[in-house]
Amino acid sequence: MKKLIVSMIVLAVGGLAVYFIVNWYSSRLYRNPAFVYGNGRIEATEINIAAKLAGKVEEIKVQEGDKVKAKQVLVVMQTNVLEAQLAQAKAKHQQAITAEASARAIIGVREASLNSAKAKLESSKAVLQNAEKEYNRFKKLLETDATSQKHFDTAEALWLTAQADFSAAQATVTEAEANVNAAKADADGAKANILAAKADVERIQADIDDSYLTAPLDGRIQYRVAEPHEVLSAGGRALNMVDLTDVYMTFFLSEEDTGKVRIGADARIVLDVAPDYPIPAKVTYVASVAQFTPKTVETKIERQKMMFRIKAHVNRELLARLIDYVKTGLPGVAWVRVDPNVPWPKELQTIREKGGELPAMLKDLASDETGKGAAK
Repeated sequence: MKKLIVSMIVLAVGGLAVYFIVNWYSSRLYRNPAFVYGNGRIEATEINIAAKLAGKVEEIKVQEGDKVKAKQVLVVMQTNVLEAQLAQAKAKHQQAITAEASARAIIGVREASLNSAKAKLESSKAVLQNAEKEYNRFKKLLETDATSQKHFDTAEALWLTAQADFSAAQATVTEAEANVNAAKADADGAKANILAAKADVERIQADIDDSYLTAPLDGRIQYRVAEPHEVLSAGGRALNMVDLTDVYMTFFLSEEDTGKVRIGADARIVLDVAPDYPIPAKVTYVASVAQFTPKTVETKIERQKMMFRIKAHVNRELLARLIDYVKTGLPGVAWVRVDPNVPWPKELQTIREKGGELPAMLKDLASDETGKGAAK
């Protein structure tokens, strides 16, 4: 009986010893000052697909969960009113073009009139000069009684008439020049009307183009906020999509741990659903202001501390190759190496570092062991 009791005590002590050894070994990483960690969830950049103008939703071409490509048409807004406005603007544009052509033609007519007036002016100038010579000649002859008063009076009348004709020709040229300038101003106004009409056409066409809501980049539809035949206000959301090439984990660290973290530090993300496959990442953001930790941090002690929000981004190119497998909202732990001279422990090494084999969906992601090229 005593031997049985002794054996049981030995077994109990041995079990406790094994338990404490295993527990100490498994928790050694949490005591390592070269690493800090925080709980978080996988997140991705969200983008709202919204209407630029108020209007009715004609068609939504995608469903929740669909993967979409950049520039793919996602939503079609009703455009019949804009199409009518575009037709009207095009008609006004054509009218402006016709008006400018007419104004240019009038310029040609008035320039011809100006040239004719200038020719008449030159002719009247020659007549005036000749009449003035005759007048001066008869005036001298009259002074010496070499001609009669009648001949002198005739020469004087011709000279005065030539002066009047020359003045009239000058006025005609001035008027013709004014008419040409006015025609040119009308033509310039017509050209300005063309530009204004063209701007209206382009503006309305841009509104029509904007009525076809497209994906700004590759991603996945997360929510359908609106449905066909609903009326949206300007800026009203129709869809919400996520950029699955911009994936990161947001987590929180204490003031003491945050002081050790630098931008660009190596990190490992360990998801609850795949604890044996650490994902390489880079620290890309450290909050400059502390805050009370949100409810996502589970322990009461941690929630009572002032914490700093940290982001660790996964490599964008790797995510692009794994876009079909990327899912947001998955919980996990982000580990940050605060001492770059310390190697990653076995628990946080990638499968390639361990020399193992990955599941197909994670092969590409783990191939980049250091997270080099992580999104910034």
